[in-house]
Amino acid sequence: MIRATLRRVAVAMALALALAAVPATAASAADPVTVGISQVAAKDATVTGILTLRSRSSVRVDPASVKATIDGRSAPVTIKQAPRLQRRAMLVIDTSGSMGAAGMATVRTATARYLKDVPADVLVGVVTFADTAGVDLAPTTNRAAAQRVVDGLVARGDTSLYAAMRSAVTALGKTGDRSIVLLSDGADTIAADRAKARATVTRALGSAGVRSDVVQFKTTDPDAASALKGFAAANGGSVVPAGNTAAVTAAFHESAKALDAQVQFTVTTRRTATGTKTLTIAGVAAGTPFSFTRSVTFDASVAAPGTAGSTAPAAPATAAPAPTVAGPTPPLPAAQSQPWLLWLALLLVGIALFAGILAATTPTLQTTRERRVGSIETYVAATRGARSKAKTQPTALSEQLIGFGDRYMQGRKSTKRTMALIERADLPFRAGEWFVIVSTAVVTGSALGALLLGGGPIGGTLGLALGGLLGLMLPTVFLHVRANRRARAFERVLPDVLTLVATSLRSGFGLPQALDAVARDAADPAAKEFSRALAETRIGTDIADALERMATRMDSTNMRWAVMAIRIQREVGGNLADTLKTTAATLRERENLQRQVRTLSAEGRLSAYLLIALPIGLFFHMMMVNHEYISRLWTNPLGIVMALVAVLLLVLGAFWMRRVVRIEV
Repeated sequence: MIRATLRRVAVAMALALALAAVPATAASAADPVTVGISQVAAKDATVTGILTLRSRSSVRVDPASVKATIDGRSAPVTIKQAPRLQRRAMLVIDTSGSMGAAGMATVRTATARYLKDVPADVLVGVVTFADTAGVDLAPTTNRAAAQRVVDGLVARGDTSLYAAMRSAVTALGKTGDRSIVLLSDGADTIAADRAKARATVTRALGSAGVRSDVVQFKTTDPDAASALKGFAAANGGSVVPAGNTAAVTAAFHESAKALDAQVQFTVTTRRTATGTKTLTIAGVAAGTPFSFTRSVTFDASVAAPGTAGSTAPAAPATAAPAPTVAGPTPPLPAAQSQPWLLWLALLLVGIALFAGILAATTPTLQTTRERRVGSIETYVAATRGARSKAKTQPTALSEQLIGFGDRYMQGRKSTKRTMALIERADLPFRAGEWFVIVSTAVVTGSALGALLLGGGPIGGTLGLALGGLLGLMLPTVFLHVRANRRARAFERVLPDVLTLVATSLRSGFGLPQALDAVARDAADPAAKEFSRALAETRIGTDIADALERMATRMDSTNMRWAVMAIRIQREVGGNLADTLKTTAATLRERENLQRQVRTLSAEGRLSAYLLIALPIGLFFHMMMVNHEYISRLWTNPLGIVMALVAVLLLVLGAFWMRRVVRIEV
């Protein structure tokens, strides 16, 4: 009886001890610790690197357990808190059709937790992959932008896993602490040679020193599991199987927190080393042993990264070290990412400034005909004061430039139209001078376009093209606007001018005297145009022909009607004063009707202006508030196509709305 009781007590105590031991074991299994290594660099007699600890709870490396060897020889090693580094992380997300709508919802939830937990200084980017793979968002501190990208993902297509990893490694750059959080539910189905592509990606991760934390989502595919484990093992990452939203969210949370659990190790050699050495570092973190072996290249001319005030990182610790570039590698300003664009833009700006200053300070040249006509106008309009200023001789360089412009414009079909607009706008330019002005605008526009949009070869070329096109269009638009404005002003005062001529004729004056009264008393631009017509009559031109040329010069339909009335009166006889008075009354009624139509169509014209200006204004607004988002319109081939189609549709819409609201009277 006593023995039975003792046996029961012993069994109970054993069960109690077993139950007491189970929670510790379970807790340990439920909270694995993963140690990753990055930023290994060598200089002179020291090797430095970063250890990243990944765990659900707070863990640390046991300093006494850390041992290091260089080429098999023991070397002293110290552990301290990691210094402030440029840190970048890339979310690589599977958006293939197998993920489905539920998988995308899981991704959105897990990403929101990751972006909430990740340290504020970490630049986070997004890479997605399905049939194709690419960078959806370059590393940035704009958490809202990253969440917006992920919220817009849709599951469809196949799986280009290896291409996505290559894109992520490239986008992370070559310096600073870099990590990848990969979520995938299957193996690559796009690569032609999967084994070769997998080996290439694994080598790229190892040589770049990029740490990969992998979330294996709802998959037991051995090919996928093998590839994902290889990615994680390249630099001490982890693979976490996850089958639901909670597990994925927890994995993302651990990856974000790991960026706050980093320590720096420093290994000191006995003397200054050169060449390539083999570094082995091992230790224990929260009871979990870790060990890494890396090849490091000593170079006395390169400073070790991770130290305060360092300006150039050492070569990465790999068997095939790649050259590094100083400074962070988030998206650079447009011109800085392509130095040739900056120099080209500066050169164009210099040329534009030189040409602009030259055009502004160079006196306007006159042809022999212009000097002759100008002297006649001055003689005719002497009572109105001198209308032209004396013009000095130009410099030899400016004369050569304008002479080249004259030769270029001579014989071209567009030159006649351009000169007609210049005369109508009353601008003192020759064809060569106008060519210099337009060329200056093109060069300036190209320079500004390259500076604003030059985010790479595509962006730089697109900026040059768009800027040059804008520089070519603006002077032409200005010329048309000024010419049309002056022509409308002429149309407005023409009824009053005809009334003044009719009154003068009734007072007993002849038609030339009546026109002289208009030249003296009418408002511009009628006074100047009638003075020019009167000057032509005084050198032998028929008065009707001079007025006809004025109507053509000002593109005035009303003036053509008045000239027609004068010609008819001179051929068949009659009272010219009454004819002109009737014509003036008709023109006033027509102008009143035009104003009424313009008033009634004001709402339609305003709507057209707003619809045209809205996409343009929104584009420049997005340039200021979210340049990374809008820059995809000229850095991505699909974005370029979309931008060109949008511009084409905008132009077609502008012409269509102009035709709709334009009513001829």
